[in-house]
Amino acid sequence: MASTSEFSRTLSLLRRERGVSQRTAAADLGISQALLSHYENGVREPGLSFVVKACDYYNVSADFILGRTLSREGSMLTSEEVLNAAEPGNVLQGSVMATLQSKLLSGAVSVLFGLLGKLGDKTAINAAASYLGSAVYQLYRHLYRAAGANEAYFALDPAACTMGMADADMKLAETRYARALRSQAAQKTEFPDLSAEALSDSYPGRCQSLTQVLSTADTRLNKLSE
Repeated sequence: MASTSEFSRTLSLLRRERGVSQRTAAADLGISQALLSHYENGVREPGLSFVVKACDYYNVSADFILGRTLSREGSMLTSEEVLNAAEPGNVLQGSVMATLQSKLLSGAVSVLFGLLGKLGDKTAINAAASYLGSAVYQLYRHLYRAAGANEAYFALDPAACTMGMADADMKLAETRYARALRSQAAQKTEFPDLSAEALSDSYPGRCQSLTQVLSTADTRLNKLSE
């Protein structure tokens, strides 16, 4: 993430506005001064637990600290509502977590389709939409089934759904997506600038959402590969 990212800049400004040193803020937030300096300068990406702690500490909304709105209010994250979900015994209220995760994912998807729109490849755009659409379909249908709702609402037979039909569709969509991108590369098409600086300038706020989503997924997948 570039030092000009919305999150890093906002984090630094909020501390200065509060009139506290990095050492004091770091101690209050439960991290080292060096790590806070890295966050404020965009050297390292924070995890979800730090983001919500910072929201509570500076008394601002998640959207504000992520650069998605100029309003400091909104989905305010308090110490009672937001606890580090990774720590045993802590409880994170579902509505707050759902709101934050929804904002992060919607911001990341917005950047992805913004970049694909600049590339202008309809096949890649439609394939990406199909992939994500099937993922949402599968997750919603699991929720629908668990709630005991009537699955006759859907055309796809429940048995076929549980046999990985959505997974197969996602894999095919991913294949179409990858082929379309390879074809563009082979034709020497000019791709959008994916540098941290360019993304931050083109998608302020939403770029931070993308970075957070990618960082979280990368860490999770890396653990699976160990």
